[in-house]
Order: sequence, then C-alpha cells, then structure tokens
Amino acid sequence: MKKRRLVIRTIILLILGAAVVYSLYSNFAMDNKQKVAVNDTAPDFVLTDMQGNKHRLSDYRGQGVFLNFWGTWCPPCKKEMPYINNEYNQFKDQGVQVLSVDIQESELAVNKFIDRYELDFPVMIDSEKEVMTAYDVDQLPATFLIDKNGKVVKYYTGELTENMVRKFMEKIKP
Repeated sequence: MKKRRLVIRTIILLILGAAVVYSLYSNFAMDNKQKVAVNDTAPDFVLTDMQGNKHRLSDYRGQGVFLNFWGTWCPPCKKEMPYINNEYNQFKDQGVQVLSVDIQESELAVNKFIDRYELDFPVMIDSEKEVMTAYDVDQLPATFLIDKNGKVVKYYTGELTENMVRKFMEKIKP
C-alpha cells in the first residue's frame, strides 16, 4: 500500500514538474519573440484589397511603403485617415505607396469607412491577424515606414498629424 502511494505521488510530482517546466519555457519563448525593428527587412505578406486586388509587400520594392494598421472603431484612426489620404494623393506619383490594413473587421464595416472618408489607397482586411502578428502590432493605429529596399525605417504607434504623415512620406520617398 505504501509503495503504491509512493508511486502515485511520484507520478503526480513528475506531472507537476513537467507542467512548471513547460510554463517557464513557453513564457521565456514568448518574451523573446522578435519584434520587427528598424533596419530589419519588413516581413512579406499578401492581402487582398476591397476591390479584389492582391497586394504583396515585396512587389513594392523600389517604392516607399507607408504601412498602416487600423480599425474602424479606433478614434485616432478615424482622425488620421483623411491626413493619410491627402498625403497619399501628393506622394503616390513620387514612388510612395500606402497599404492600409484593417484588423479583423467585416467587409461591410470597412467599406462604409472607406466611403465615409473617401479613401483612395488600397485597404485590406487582416481577417486572421496574420500580418498583425508578423509585425507584432499590439496597439492601433500603428504605422511602419518601409524604404525602397524593403527595410523598416521607422515604427510609430499612435495618432498621426498631417504634418507627421507628410514627413514620414518624405522619409521613404525613393
């Protein structure tokens, strides 16, 4: 009887020990997750815009890319979209492209937003949060400036003013 209790206790302790080791390992692995940093090559992705056109980031090599993550429910996103659209219209013929990525919302909500703000640049939905995860975006709005070589020049989280958008586009103009 005592031997049986000892074996059961030993098995329970081994299981608990394994659980603790696994928890420590997974927390350590998550903490060491690499963020996309300045001078890193921007992770490539393919998303389809609201008109059905596919956009692959690597297809924009040779151009500057203003990559903006946002949501229709986000007040700072609503405020900065007209600024991004205005500056896009100024810089699109100078080699600067805007790729706008909505996070996990319905096509109806995104299309209403596009119509309301009369957006001219490609708007895509990251329905599975794959691109958001690849870029380690945890707060919206988030903007990555990517140069003509596909390198991240700047990462900015928070609301942009029109002056900031203009300066950022100047920075990535080829």
